[in-house]
Amino acid sequence: MSTRCRASVSSISPGRRSPNRSIWTCIVAGLIGYLALPWYAIQDAAWYEVMPQVFGEGEAANGVMQAAFQGRSWLYIGLIGWALCLLGGLLRAGRAQGRLLFIGGAVGSIGLALSGFLIGARGWSLAVLNTQLGELPVNQFGMGAGGFVAFSALVLLAAFGIARLGFFKGDLFVSGAVIASGVLMAVFIAYPVSKALAGAFLDEDGRWSSAAFLARIATERVWGLGCLSGGVRCGVAWNTLMLALLTAAGTTFLGTLMALMAERGSRRWQAPLRVLALLPIITPPFVVGLGLILLFGRAGVVNQLLESAFGIEPTRWFYGMPGVLVAQLFAFTPIAFMIMRGVVQGVAPSLEEAALMLRADRRRAFFTITLPLIKPGLANAFLVGFIESIADFGNPIVVGGQFSVLSTDIFFAIVGAQYDQGRAASLAWVLTIFALAVFALQRGLLGRRSYATVSGKGDAGIAMPLPDGVQRAIYCIALPWIVFTVVVYLFAFAGGFVHTWGRDYTFTLDHFRKAFALEWGQFGVVWAGTAWNSLITTLKLAGISAPLTAGLGLLIAWLLSRNEFRGQGAFEFAALLAFAIPGTVLGVSYILAFNVPPLELTGTGLIIVLCFMFRNLPVGVRAGTAAFKQIDRSLDEASLMLRASTSQTLFKVVLPLLKPALAAALVYSFVRAMTTVSAVIFLVTAENELATTYIIGRVGNGDYGVALAYCTVLMILMAAAIVLVQLVVGERKLGRRRADAPALVPVAT
Repeated sequence: MSTRCRASVSSISPGRRSPNRSIWTCIVAGLIGYLALPWYAIQDAAWYEVMPQVFGEGEAANGVMQAAFQGRSWLYIGLIGWALCLLGGLLRAGRAQGRLLFIGGAVGSIGLALSGFLIGARGWSLAVLNTQLGELPVNQFGMGAGGFVAFSALVLLAAFGIARLGFFKGDLFVSGAVIASGVLMAVFIAYPVSKALAGAFLDEDGRWSSAAFLARIATERVWGLGCLSGGVRCGVAWNTLMLALLTAAGTTFLGTLMALMAERGSRRWQAPLRVLALLPIITPPFVVGLGLILLFGRAGVVNQLLESAFGIEPTRWFYGMPGVLVAQLFAFTPIAFMIMRGVVQGVAPSLEEAALMLRADRRRAFFTITLPLIKPGLANAFLVGFIESIADFGNPIVVGGQFSVLSTDIFFAIVGAQYDQGRAASLAWVLTIFALAVFALQRGLLGRRSYATVSGKGDAGIAMPLPDGVQRAIYCIALPWIVFTVVVYLFAFAGGFVHTWGRDYTFTLDHFRKAFALEWGQFGVVWAGTAWNSLITTLKLAGISAPLTAGLGLLIAWLLSRNEFRGQGAFEFAALLAFAIPGTVLGVSYILAFNVPPLELTGTGLIIVLCFMFRNLPVGVRAGTAAFKQIDRSLDEASLMLRASTSQTLFKVVLPLLKPALAAALVYSFVRAMTTVSAVIFLVTAENELATTYIIGRVGNGDYGVALAYCTVLMILMAAAIVLVQLVVGERKLGRRRADAPALVPVAT
């Protein structure tokens, strides 16, 4: 369909309801934000608790009262922008309306943002403004419910104005989605990360210096080539890059084999494979390390068997590069499996049947038809595995030994006795450059080629059986890996049911009672266990963040796959940036950025939800991007031709075809929020203790039984959550017959 035709259809469909309906919704929301909600966030009180004071003259007053009676005249700029948008809403759809909406929304939102960053709890945030303009008689606190609603409405109104001016093909939904997503990523990814990374260019006196940055990274420890020139070890940068490449290649290979086995193998393997392949992702990372140490450590089962059978003296061979690589393969292969399963499922059997009809054998059809069509999934799985590897610090700390990588050096630079934030920021720059390079390589390999296999045409074909060589590879590689998974988990489960691992293996449930005891008191059930508070808090915060993460990730994937706009490459990299930054650095950056106005979030549960959300966002984006590349654009165009709006097309036509990607994003977001450590270790408080911080505390006290018992409960809960997500989301319906279904026989008439 031509651009002109598509734009005209987009302009027709909203008219069925009202071309200005979305605009007036935002205008009314902006008014509510200014008049009916507290403008600032009040410490130790939720916004709904101070609602009776909204129309008063205290600190909980609305925006109009704050500007008129509290001396905060800078809030009038938002009202001026809102008034211009109100005038624009009274006009008919067109460029004149677009100019008023854009000017009003931009002036209001940018004015509120600038005043929020420049005026804090002590007046001017910058000393130079205090010197040039004098001290402010009043200050301001962090943004509250009213400020958030008013600012969001002004941003959307500015986006609608951009669409009315002819950009984004005149589509209000696309324009609003791009601008809103961009603002969210700018505020919660680019701003905090840049605030932390800026420390790389500050010298010891706090002055800008590029020489300080070069001095921190141009060292033998970072870029040394000792291992290549006969020495013992390489620099941490080369260690990180080598480990990441091996991990990405290994996880992509194993994940693809498992996906082929689940979708193209024998049906009896499918259910147990899906459960076993996802087990590592629902386990806290230090449990995986502990299980591997119990197997391969100096006093582990493998070394003990080798000593007793062959007289080989136990060594620490596992600690270092081999141990970290195995641990990362174990931890990150399920991510590749989830991405690749949806991609393999989307390959149209009719294409394979056509190849077989042309007398190609199964091997040739697989390598010339099937494998090229899953290339987007392979590239995305490799990218996610690479970034997960360079950002991981839990596995290198547990089993790394003397093998150092950038993430561990960053961790010790922040939490160690040295506390060198500048060095940590400089090393984080190296990680970001690595991620950017692989990101650019992936885009270069895929380019603008089409991999669409899901179209509007019926496809009742049966998926081609795998070639014999591929089946043998699966049975010789994937099955042993699954057995290895089972063995590690048997050790992890067993640790919570014995008195003391290594000394007293007597069966007991005392660890579970200590953590999750329930007692009957005078007023009913008493949650007497010490772990209940952290478990309930973790479930609540993870349950809130998971659907938000999946929804935003798939929306961004749709914008990148189905729309073209300026700055699209920067937009995509911004969505990927949080993954390229180690969790520790991201957590510290959130503290630095959100400890002062305009967003005072430190110490609240909201900052943990936001950290979960934007830390895990890239998986939803990558899984959605791979799925979108398989869905033919003709489906979107047919919906638009039938006068459906863009939002209706997205939610009623495209989204049902994205169920594997949606399930992957929901599952990954939830379980990572339940098990993450590095990104939130600095954000938790006594009121918002998480399961992983509770477990770390128990491990630190030597109470391994309670820690492993807690991990067992977590794994059971997350397995139940995965089943629930699969039941709620359901399977994608592509109209294909099963291999055991009867063939369709034409009937003569």
